Amino acid sequence: MIINGVKYKILDVMENITIADSFIKGGNKIGLGHGESKLYVGQVTDNKTIPFFNLTDENNIINCFILKSDLLQYLNDTMVEYKKPSQKYQNIDLLPNLWNIRLNNIQSKDELLYFNLKYLNKLKPPRIYLNSIDGNENYSIIREIALPNLSYLSCLKLKNLSNNKIIFYFKIFANLDFLYNNISLEQDENIETKKARSGQNVYRTALLKECPFCPITMVNYDRLLIASHIKPFVKCTDDEKYDPKNGLMLTPTIDKLFDKGFITFNEDKKILLSPWLSTHTFNCLNLKSGTKYNALPFDEQRLLYMKYHNDYIFKA
Repeated sequence: MIINGVKYKILDVMENITIADSFIKGGNKIGLGHGESKLYVGQVTDNKTIPFFNLTDENNIINCFILKSDLLQYLNDTMVEYKKPSQKYQNIDLLPNLWNIRLNNIQSKDELLYFNLKYLNKLKPPRIYLNSIDGNENYSIIREIALPNLSYLSCLKLKNLSNNKIIFYFKIFANLDFLYNNISLEQDENIETKKARSGQNVYRTALLKECPFCPITMVNYDRLLIASHIKPFVKCTDDEKYDPKNGLMLTPTIDKLFDKGFITFNEDKKILLSPWLSTHTFNCLNLKSGTKYNALPFDEQRLLYMKYHNDYIFKA
């Protein structure tokens, strides 16, 4: 992995660190209080968190960074929730303007934003918390922009190949399933939902004619196949929403990995695996980076949709 011109080796990944409402500060909170800066990352008994962060030395300084580009992507993904909030935030009326303020603030930053964490070993086990050493501004950005229920962190443990030092790369993600489900609840059930279901049925039927099986698993039992959108439905124009070229028929596990951006495919029909999901998970599913799947129904139109998936959905 190359970040800002520096080569790193990925040593491990910690997936899906929950961002609790208690961690969030400012107008984004749903519950009471001002927010606590400590971050819950795991438990003593899980046999992973302590070695991952090298916490056997309780005085160890955990060197970390986030990327400006990741923060901007998160704000883009959650813009609809900021602009038209579906949850009962403390300062819900201020949220649209807060999005603009935070966007401008992050745009003024450098690409690499560093901060240091420490182990709060005096707190009662088994829960493990980390916190900023000095109330670092870059660490505070995460607490400011995160939205409860639809935000989480993942962390890559990296080794800098030029000096062999360990550093932790944190990235904030939006749980778009939660976001899209909330949006759909606000739609008119009598008109919009019926229209969407009708269009989805037509889309699925057309897609099955082009792709009557999952090109990854070769399963062809249509009741086990999901009509997956390559470019997400909510990001599509009206024409793109039901265009069968914007789809693949996939089995449920492959669909979930593809939808979440943990896998994608290049124009040569080779699979790409995200570093933000553990190699153990991919091994269990017998997925190997660079494997070619000749049955992928790639033509010029579908490759245009795949480019969008590679650029904006895939967690590279």
